[in-house]
This record gives sequence, C-alpha cells and structure tokens, in this order.
Amino acid sequence: MSPKELLYIEDALGHVQFLTTQCREAAGKLTDPALRQQANSLADSCQSLFNRFYSLV
Repeated sequence: MSPKELLYIEDALGHVQFLTTQCREAAGKLTDPALRQQANSLADSCQSLFNRFYSLV
C-alpha cells in the first residue's frame, strides 16, 4: 500500500471515529427511546466501519 493510500485510510479512520463519538454522545442525551436506539445503532455501524478500515492497515 502506498503512503498516500495509508493517509486516506488514516483520514477515514479519524472521520468514522468522530462520527461514532458524536452518535454515542447524542444517544446519551436523547430521551426518546426510539431515537436513542437509532443513534446507538448508527454508532454501532460506524464502529463496524472503523474496524473494517482498521483491518486494512
């Protein structure tokens, strides 16, 4: 893998990690159970994507 490709993966990891954090924080602040579940589900999806990107390294 080229250095430029590694930089792209590193950037993607940072973005996905940020999205995961934002979703978890939002889920913690939501009072509606359905919305909280949706935010947690989205955070889980982001974490899964992070793990897939990380496995490329």
